[in-house]
Amino acid sequence: MPDRSRLSFVRASFIALTVAAASLTFARLSSAQALNANQQLVRDIYKELIEINTTSDADPGGTTQAAEAMRKRLLSAGFPESDVQVLSSGPRDGNLVARLHGSGASGRKPILLLAHLDVVPAKREDWTMDPFTFTEKDGFYYGRGTSDDKAMAAIWIANMIRMKREGYVPDRDLIVALTSDEENGDHNGVEWLLENKRDAIDAAYALNEGGGGFLKNGKPFVHNVQAAEKVYYDFSFEARNKGGHSSRPIRDNAIYHLADALARLERYDFPVRLNEVTRAYFERLGQVETGQTAADMRAVAKNPNDTAAVRRLSAQPVYNSMLRTTCVATMLEGGHAPNALPQLARANVNCRVLPDHDVKDVQATLVKLAGDTAVHVSPAPEPRGGPASPLTPEVLGPIERLTKEMWPGIPVVPVMGTGATDGRALRQKGIPTYGVSGLFGDMDDSRAHGRDERMLIKSFFDGQEFLYRLVKELSGGRPVS
Repeated sequence: MPDRSRLSFVRASFIALTVAAASLTFARLSSAQALNANQQLVRDIYKELIEINTTSDADPGGTTQAAEAMRKRLLSAGFPESDVQVLSSGPRDGNLVARLHGSGASGRKPILLLAHLDVVPAKREDWTMDPFTFTEKDGFYYGRGTSDDKAMAAIWIANMIRMKREGYVPDRDLIVALTSDEENGDHNGVEWLLENKRDAIDAAYALNEGGGGFLKNGKPFVHNVQAAEKVYYDFSFEARNKGGHSSRPIRDNAIYHLADALARLERYDFPVRLNEVTRAYFERLGQVETGQTAADMRAVAKNPNDTAAVRRLSAQPVYNSMLRTTCVATMLEGGHAPNALPQLARANVNCRVLPDHDVKDVQATLVKLAGDTAVHVSPAPEPRGGPASPLTPEVLGPIERLTKEMWPGIPVVPVMGTGATDGRALRQKGIPTYGVSGLFGDMDDSRAHGRDERMLIKSFFDGQEFLYRLVKELSGGRPVS
């Protein structure tokens, strides 16, 4: 290439790169400018929380670091130190508890706004990106905890700061609690607070994770409100005998006894038991589902003894879990040598028990299923369940009105959680809890606890606005004049 042509080429390339860089900068600025001040605040808080490793074994990390970071933000926004506390059973298990005082005009107890700060572990090699770096990509925010449960934690803090700046005075106190060890760890934050600092979080009811909306084919489908949870219990099936040499086998074999007991468990279905929440679940979901599934849902809601409808719904694990208590073998061990008869065979049986189902009755059923005096079933543990939260108009009414405003035509569906949240402990201690968020996610692509956990950006900001409006409507306050 001649020198003059080369010079022209270099100049043209430089100009092109400069224009491209300027365009990229403009795009980034435009993206930032697209967020209003409240959205930028919650995004900044969200990013800060995601980038603090709050797994139970994080070093240094821990929920205390995250709790202190949120305390600093609230203090900077004008909350007095006496109303923002980090309470802990140990140096790594910090729980943030903050209060926005109301006028007291209504005489109503506070509302508790709950989220947990801890997350399940995530390994860099398992992800396509660093799980503890807040990443924006293709319309999503990525990072461990983006959906479970740092989105709600960030929203509660940002909305409390927003209310403080606006001079909003609710008619009742609002309490935010961001807690530790919901996922794992030795010191569950909510249980510790209930036992040791009940006055700090006592409330008429709580708003928590566990609900939220489903997207179907990219569009809002239903908005779930979790008002009940199954209760987690583990039982042990154990067979023992004296064993012996494998060259002289006998029928009295611990592994065979255990296998027979587990086969009977496999074939058994606990009876269908609907409560207020699950009946409403099938009634309302039956209005938006289609075909035979919709008909079966409506039939079961009217008559839980409709065996044909129950059989068809039970074939789908998600609906089977809503219909009844379930128990399933999850771990197995047995024998001590390849050339010896087993002296021990043991299985763990994990049960998810309906909130109104007595765990002693479940244990008695397991004993019958074991069906052999050679198989011992562990005793029933202490009951840990709580009643379903009542579907009161005071709470459901505002949720339904705001859902209609923000997502027209989308039904609000009460649900019973089949996993576990901190709502169980609150319900057990007399604080009704409602899982509701306004955060929508793909019902067929849940990544909580999994690889490349993410949150749809639009959903995140919609959830922020929904929860802001909901709390203001539930607390009926006024701005300072």
